[in-house]
Amino acid sequence: MLKANKNLMITSYNFYFCHIEIYEDYVKAIMKEGITVLPEHNDVLLLITEKHFKNKPFVYITHRINSYAVNPTVYLETAKISNVIGFAVVSADHRQKIQTKLEKAFFNKEFKQFDTMELALKWKDNMIKKYRNQKIV
Repeated sequence: MLKANKNLMITSYNFYFCHIEIYEDYVKAIMKEGITVLPEHNDVLLLITEKHFKNKPFVYITHRINSYAVNPTVYLETAKISNVIGFAVVSADHRQKIQTKLEKAFFNKEFKQFDTMELALKWKDNMIKKYRNQKIV
């Protein structure tokens, strides 16, 4: 029996502030150049997660390939999405690594920074596996 590839994109959305890709167990967001991510942007994320991940755990991955600002209070709202079990920032940029340390203080769930998408996806797989194993116990 063939195993489905959970890393195949299901659908994607283009918004004025970002491009979002939906996968089986994660969301990948690429913010647009020059924007400031604000708490109200979470309204869009909430609608998407309710549509695609209702009662299903997922990881949010932001691939920081553009330059933009983040209001760190956005993470207070993101953490309220009950089935977000982790947040990953993908960027090899030194300034982004420093920024990520600040942002992490506002997010009360797993929050990690990675240099590559490959490493972030491995972590995501471990997070999903860990979550499912905890639910079985």
